[in-house]
Amino acid sequence: MSLTPIYRNAVASGVAGPSGGTAEDGVLARLQRVGIVPVLVADDVSGAGDLADALVSGGLPVAEVTLRTAAGLDTIRRMAARGDMLVGAGTVLTADQVDQVVDAGASFVVSPGFSLEVVERCHRHGVSVVPGVATATEVQAAVAAGLSHVKFFPAGKLGGRPMIETFAEPFAGVRFMPSGGVSAANVADYLASPAIFAAGGSWMASKSLIAEKRFDDIARLSREASALVRGSAGAGSEVAR
Repeated sequence: MSLTPIYRNAVASGVAGPSGGTAEDGVLARLQRVGIVPVLVADDVSGAGDLADALVSGGLPVAEVTLRTAAGLDTIRRMAARGDMLVGAGTVLTADQVDQVVDAGASFVVSPGFSLEVVERCHRHGVSVVPGVATATEVQAAVAAGLSHVKFFPAGKLGGRPMIETFAEPFAGVRFMPSGGVSAANVADYLASPAIFAAGGSWMASKSLIAEKRFDDIARLSREASALVRGSAGAGSEVAR
């Protein structure tokens, strides 16, 4: 497949354009403005449209669709084709998977750990990549690879916001996205930190809510989540009202 930069979904979502810098820069800026990135695990692609409707109507026009299930890739494809939300791929472990998700329309890639192969393939495609880190060594490797945005995972088990802020002291140019253990109860505290640009979570669209097609509940929880972002003073303070 072509390795030319992928701008289609970023432009359609209003995050990049002829005078707005690179697609990669625009995607990261959009993630920061929205503040909360719903992390989705879908077993059935048939509900992708209704799920996207629920997130968008709830004020969260962004999704990290994980590749933990066979339906992940097709869910990315259907959501990305809409053009009204920013769609990324999560649990991306290999360079071949990068090719697949970019072909499906993903505008950003998230991985649970740091893989230089994955990072380099994302750079070749021109898509943003947010690799997972858990140690200072991994943060330093990400910086050496030219990255300034990383995922701190699993945040809840690794010390949460205090640990992120400890990492931010020697790595002042790095911004973090906590994921794993982020909830409605603590997301505002995370986003209040200047070291954090966004937070990934699934409480507003859990695997069970998606499987049971409880899209009204997902829309309601998304509205509540977006209200928490608007109320914080940190990463999501630019979210549209």
